[in-house]
Amino acid sequence: MISSTMFASILPEILILVLAILIFIVEPFWKDEKRRNVGWLTAGGLLAAMILSFIFGQPGEPTATLGGMVRFDWLGFFFKMLFMFAGAATALLFMDNEKIGRRGEAYLLLLASLLGMNLMAASADLVMLYLAIETTSIPLYILSGFMLTDGKSTEAGFKYLLFGAMSSAIMLYGFSLVFGFTGTTSLYQLAGMLNAGSLSLTAAFGILALILVGLGFKVSIVPFHFWAPDVYEGAPTPISGFLSTASKAAGFAVLVRLFFVAFPGYAASWTLVLAILSAVTMTVGNLLTLQQTNIKRLLAYSSIAHAGYALIGVVALTQLGAASVIFYLAAYIATNLLAFGIVMAFSRVTGLEEIKDYAGLSRRSPWLGLMMLAAFLSLAGMPPFGGFVAKVFVFAAGVQAGYVWLVIVGIINSIIGVYYYLNVLKFVYLYRMPNEDEENHPVPLTRPYVIALAVLALGVILIGTVFAPWFGWSDAAALNLF
Repeated sequence: MISSTMFASILPEILILVLAILIFIVEPFWKDEKRRNVGWLTAGGLLAAMILSFIFGQPGEPTATLGGMVRFDWLGFFFKMLFMFAGAATALLFMDNEKIGRRGEAYLLLLASLLGMNLMAASADLVMLYLAIETTSIPLYILSGFMLTDGKSTEAGFKYLLFGAMSSAIMLYGFSLVFGFTGTTSLYQLAGMLNAGSLSLTAAFGILALILVGLGFKVSIVPFHFWAPDVYEGAPTPISGFLSTASKAAGFAVLVRLFFVAFPGYAASWTLVLAILSAVTMTVGNLLTLQQTNIKRLLAYSSIAHAGYALIGVVALTQLGAASVIFYLAAYIATNLLAFGIVMAFSRVTGLEEIKDYAGLSRRSPWLGLMMLAAFLSLAGMPPFGGFVAKVFVFAAGVQAGYVWLVIVGIINSIIGVYYYLNVLKFVYLYRMPNEDEENHPVPLTRPYVIALAVLALGVILIGTVFAPWFGWSDAAALNLF
């Protein structure tokens, strides 16, 4: 018997599945020139799914559904809305990519991955969690290598598959050890059993290390970051943007729920390890970014550094820490999708991806240059954009928890980040094209790009200026962990 609570808990997933079936039925009957419209259908369908979920699927008190496999709470619900928003924006950015814009299967794979991400955010059981991670990952492996005639794309897909399968197997071994020692796979039963002393500190530390390999791969923290630059550079640019935002946020959703709920009794051990990983990730990501000349590789290494910043909130292990992570991810999704969207719009017209190729962009397309200014200043953590407020909250959580040294490392790394972000903007605003005839080389934007980029730019500004409602929702989501 399906109760109303059970139905509401999986309403977003049901709506995504219905949308996928609709695309599967309708798309084959459209002529080739009309198949681009699948992007409108996907984006519109996800927007409708978000509205319906807000109306009929809002959670009340945290509840376990589907036999304890799914947790129906604000934490999962908030992340689901973030993923669906990112999916809708990505679908619009798909439309004018000549390799995937008219391929209905690309949109279906995107929706399949979204389905997995939603379940990752709501999983309350290790079995469901593993199935959700694989449901998320397998479509992304295919999408990364989607351009079969492009050597870089096929290499990206193969590397992502190879490293993803390896890290997933190691994580699954950690899950199996948890079940072997405790006799349960429920996250919410694990804490009590572990606190009762059914697992020694040494065994718990070893198991956490195995699990962290898989989750560290998903969020690309050092030393599990090595796949990201090659995959981001070789994959179709819309997929790179989706990987760096929604997929990373899904990994953090699992990280937060797992460590805050299942392993709080071993906090003294794992928080120090995560603090060291956070510091190393920020530093390595920023220092390697300084050397990049390709814009997609720059954003890839930059995303590694941002994983380090977000990790500070997890290390804090407080309600403010959890809320700051959630808020940081919301700001980061809008900001990095905007950055990748601009790269897509520029490379679609020019076919170029080197930083020096952006010389004179502000004259070729003033609005695109202005949006790039907003995106990169937000990534740098400059007011009044979303990235600034997000960093303030994670740093505040770190200070509150006593990790002042980690916050100092974060501030130093943020200053390093300002340099390479401003270096890109230097080409956009201060440099000229070699022949100085930017007026003859405009960068026109199609309607899907205009809509997607305008909404994302507005989101970056609103999150940075009217941040109280956003942080209020993040805090409500974090409250469910305590």
